Parts: sequence; C-alpha cells; structure tokens
Amino acid sequence: MILDGNDPQAIAAAARAVRSGALLGLPTETVYGLAADASSDAAVAQIFAAKGRPSDHPLIVHVANAQGIAHFASEVPGFAQKLVDAFWPGPLTLILPRLPGVATAATGGQDSVGLRCPAHPVAHALLEACAAPVDGSSDQGGAPVWGVAAPSANRFGRVSPTTAQHVQDELGADLLVLDGGPCGVGIESTIVDCTRGVPVLLRPGAITRAQIAAACGIAPLSKEDLPALTPRASGTLEAHYAPAAKVRLMDAKALQTSLDLLGAEAAHIAVYARCALRTHSPQLVLRRMPDDAAATAQQLFAVLRGFDDEGVKLIWIEAPPAGPEWEGVRDRLQRAAAA
Repeated sequence: MILDGNDPQAIAAAARAVRSGALLGLPTETVYGLAADASSDAAVAQIFAAKGRPSDHPLIVHVANAQGIAHFASEVPGFAQKLVDAFWPGPLTLILPRLPGVATAATGGQDSVGLRCPAHPVAHALLEACAAPVDGSSDQGGAPVWGVAAPSANRFGRVSPTTAQHVQDELGADLLVLDGGPCGVGIESTIVDCTRGVPVLLRPGAITRAQIAAACGIAPLSKEDLPALTPRASGTLEAHYAPAAKVRLMDAKALQTSLDLLGAEAAHIAVYARCALRTHSPQLVLRRMPDDAAATAQQLFAVLRGFDDEGVKLIWIEAPPAGPEWEGVRDRLQRAAAA
C-alpha cells in the first residue's frame, strides 16, 4: 500500500506501523529504504528475510538528528563530529563504535554501527514521529523508536529503488510505502569508517573525498589501505546493484565498434552513453547519459530498471569519466557489471 508521504495522517500511520514491529518503505534523498525499528531484533529479522540478505551483512541505522547518535554509539571522534556538523542531515553514513546491547541484529553482530541522518523531509518527519514520546492516551502505539534500520528496499544485490512504485514492484503491494517522490541523489550514501582513528572511505557517494577532507581536515584513506581492519558495511560487495540484464562497461570507441559489428542484427541490447553513436538497428534501446555526474547518479537506477522493463538481455554502458565527482557512479556501475 502506497501512502502520500506529505500527509500527516500517513506519517502517523507509518510511525504506528514501525512501532508495532512492521516493515515500511521509506523515501530518503539517496534511495528508498526498507525500514524497521533498529532496536528490535525481530523487526530487523524481517528486513533480512524480505530482501534475502545475509544476516551478518550490517544495515545502516537512520536517526532524526545528531542527538540520536547517543542512543547507538559509544564514541564520536573529533573528526567524525566535524563530518556530522558539515553533512548531516544528508547522504553521509558514519561507522562508529557501538554501545553494547543495542542494534545487535541491525549491525550484523559487529561492535560498530553505521549511522545516518537523512535529509528527505518525509524521512525526517517519520523519524521524528517514531521518536516522539508516547503516553497512555496516544493512538501512536508502542514505545519510542530512536532509529530505524533501513537498507535499500530491493532484493539483495539488485538495483536500488528510487520511487515508491519501484519499491512496490520489487517487494509487493502488501508492504506499506511512504511516497516521497523520486529520490534527489539517486545512489546510496557515502560511508566513512570512523573507528580507526582516521576517516576511511568504505563506499563513495554524492559526498566526495575532497569534501570529506575539507570538512574534517584529514584526507580519507581507502578501505584497501586497511583491508584487515575494515568493518563490514552496506553495499560494499564486489557484485551489487545489478539489473536482470548483463551489464558491460566499455569506452566510446569499443561501443561504436561493437555496434558496427552487429549492424542491423543488433537486438535485445540497451545502450547508455554520453557519446554520439551510429546505430544500425531499430531494435536497440538507446538512452543518453548526462554529462553531469550528479544528474547521472540521480537517474542511474531508474534507467537500469527501465532497461529491464524493456526486456533487454545486455546493457552496454559507456564507462564514466575518471574525475573524482564520478566516483560514486563508477562504483555502482563496476559492481553492477561484476554481478
């Protein structure tokens, strides 16, 4: 069931559902999440079951504001606090030391927890409603929920949803979903590990390495710099974000050469590219990739889902540029191609 996220009654109903232990499709500025009470192991178990996700693969906990950190984290290093001050609410997840006995299932049993404060107004309203005090006369039901675990609302390893309809198509009409419109960022949050004394970039996103360094005064390391010390985190498997069709990344020359070789016989192929291509087959599905990294990120997952809807078997994509602003898009496409 899809509810209007701008309707206060829908927010109240969704908060009641989360407090009662139910799952919820939740819009954020990055992608839609599959949300449940992070403090309830039983509720969190439903997320893993619905997604087909391994239970030791940690989830990100979403909080209403920076004050929510105290309910889940035992420590906030100085550089991490600077990142909170600079980027929350926003598309940044911080991995912090976890308080004992909280969010055990959501963190996959690790002694760290990933926390994010989303900027989407519907997500913010839902989180505030969940954390509001409940008295005996309230119809909100259940105890206050200080944070919701919310991985992307799709089957494990598949393309993330960026509209409410994507969520319903993926997980079924029975799931309660708050509709907050298309996601503005379009790819998942940047993840920074803050448990090693220095920032370590675990997953690139809309917030870049340069922005992280400027905000906290320390250039982030890559997870490859500390492979044995890096905690598990969402969306960091080699193969992820994959449509049903096989994805292949190519440069512009290889794309044109491949199309020329196939000629008029090319079929069941979609092409997503910035360059101008000569096409010989009316059966090709062609979509132009924006020249801007942020615009590409915003539409990327919707484009991949659209290609699947067209029934193509192969998706050929022009490799993104090497610039730092494209790192998040490159990461998602490389993982999609590895599936």
